[in-house]
Amino acid sequence: MPETVIHGGTPLTDHDVYFFKEGSHAKLYGKFGSRLTTVDGAPGVHFAVWAPNAECVSVIGDFNGWDNAAHPLRVRSDWSGVWEGFIPGIGIGAAYKYHVVSRHNGHAADKGDPFACLWECPPKTASIVWDIGYSWNDLEWMERRRHHNSLKGPISIYEVHLGSWRRVPEDGNRPLNYRETAAQLAEYVKEMGFTHVEFLPVTEHPFYGSWGYQTTGYFAPTARYGTPQDFMYLVEHLHRNGIGVILDWVPSHFPADEHGLAYFDGTHLYEHADPRKGYHPDWKSYIFNYGRNEVRSFLISSALFWLDKYHIDGIRVDAVASMLYLDYSRNEGEWIPNEFGGRENIEAINFLKRLNEAIYKEFPDVQTIAEESTAWPMVSKPTYVGGLGFGMKWNMGWMHDTLKYVSVDPLYRKYHHDRITFSIWYAFTENFALPLSHDEVTHGKGSLAGKMPGGVWQRFANLRLLYGYMFGHPGKKLLFMGSEFGQVREWAHEESLEWHVLRFREHHGARLWVRDLLRLYRNEPAMHELDFDNAGFEWIDFYDWEQSLISFIRRGQSTRDTLLVVCNFTPEPRRDYRVGVSADGWWQEMLNSDGAEYGGGGMGNSGGLNAECVPQHGRLYSLRMTIPPLACVIFKKWG
Repeated sequence: MPETVIHGGTPLTDHDVYFFKEGSHAKLYGKFGSRLTTVDGAPGVHFAVWAPNAECVSVIGDFNGWDNAAHPLRVRSDWSGVWEGFIPGIGIGAAYKYHVVSRHNGHAADKGDPFACLWECPPKTASIVWDIGYSWNDLEWMERRRHHNSLKGPISIYEVHLGSWRRVPEDGNRPLNYRETAAQLAEYVKEMGFTHVEFLPVTEHPFYGSWGYQTTGYFAPTARYGTPQDFMYLVEHLHRNGIGVILDWVPSHFPADEHGLAYFDGTHLYEHADPRKGYHPDWKSYIFNYGRNEVRSFLISSALFWLDKYHIDGIRVDAVASMLYLDYSRNEGEWIPNEFGGRENIEAINFLKRLNEAIYKEFPDVQTIAEESTAWPMVSKPTYVGGLGFGMKWNMGWMHDTLKYVSVDPLYRKYHHDRITFSIWYAFTENFALPLSHDEVTHGKGSLAGKMPGGVWQRFANLRLLYGYMFGHPGKKLLFMGSEFGQVREWAHEESLEWHVLRFREHHGARLWVRDLLRLYRNEPAMHELDFDNAGFEWIDFYDWEQSLISFIRRGQSTRDTLLVVCNFTPEPRRDYRVGVSADGWWQEMLNSDGAEYGGGGMGNSGGLNAECVPQHGRLYSLRMTIPPLACVIFKKWG
């Protein structure tokens, strides 16, 4: 037997193939794809690819003139469907594809490697042989990651698209690369006070305009911004600055590009054959066949790969609703009911449960987050009680209701008061994150600042009020880049954010307000400890629809940690307005969105108020306060 040494993995065994085909292999990386190898002392590359319906498979590349007859692979066994082989004399940087000929119809195509850890920079489409070894220097973060990711701790997420956060105008307006981003992003996020960064998909994708949501390389960071090691450096640098990293990950669909997964071996291998289950009408892409064991192993291995090899702290799973429902975005007659006649995608449900079980088994100190836009129950509950097993779920209902409310002219908000109060009725049914994401500032929706009614001062007062209400509301926080300083135009993925507007008072003030909200959120247990427990929230008054005003209490685990949040959604100041409280003593005015430093008018309560023995709102004491126009005021009980 020849001696085989594989760097970055171990040889593919029959046991690996068995568990792969059983659907229970969660670490296929290091087994499939291209691996640097030594056979009988000769260095080279071992290739392994799954193509069970192929007549023949060969490796083509820049090392053999893309000749499909030069390096044929052999089938491991008829039952495995795996083709493999060793090519001596090639190494890191070699570009390659698989030439796959189907046994069923003679269909032939040149395919990228599903397990490639690096691809050519688009628009080129070949896979690249690479070694993803890296000497990590983030041990302190990794040892305390459980604390940083705790659901009882502050989690405030800055959502970033790498290609448009900042660009280099003096160099053709190119995006920053991974290493350039590392220093600038870490400094900015640390100064602002966000706890985590969430990247829109970095997985390799052929079409830049898809923002990464049309993935071809499920094991590769896009080469647009550098190498795998460059991306590892970015993650490490953020960790060393106390910032967690979450990746947007897309197991719901994949593009139809010829070099990708679609029709991989001349059959619908990764996708369903019937377009009523296998083709997504909205995105013109293919839907994974979650009932196929090998596909489940492939996807679960991809998720674990990023957590394992790249030290990622969380996975946000895109478009979960499209996976759960067989009739998602389909008309009558365009979908196939499940075996019980229902619309639920039982195979996808089982996949999501197994995905979360595998992730939390291997990495109990990370979080998985579902983008799920329906009322599907128990998305963020454990699988052993019937849930899907996610750590958190985006609260899309809160987002839609809130943005509709704040977009209304304040004169008419009293007729829509329920939009701002309804979310509390279900706020503790899931572990919710409150997202103001990229989806709300593109496709003609305008920027968040642009949604606000009125002139300049009203728009920015409304924006600050929106953020104050968001941070006071139970749930973890997510804000898309540029929104923190009130970007004027809609987000454009081919341009940098409008950093130049920070020289204007309103934009500078909005950024300072978000910074101070983030600091309060992190430093005050009442703002985050009981985000998912109704003991952490108490209405004081949600009835004052006539004046469009709400007030509520946030509590921490200690009875000493109590904050009062008051929001005035009209441009009329409310003077001598009484808000009932349960304790006397001094209530410090911690934050006021009308502060002059934030671009406001400077109206407030001189730093705090003493509670008076005047009953109000069913409480023995009350504060007689001034509530500025279109403002959020936050008080803390001392003593």
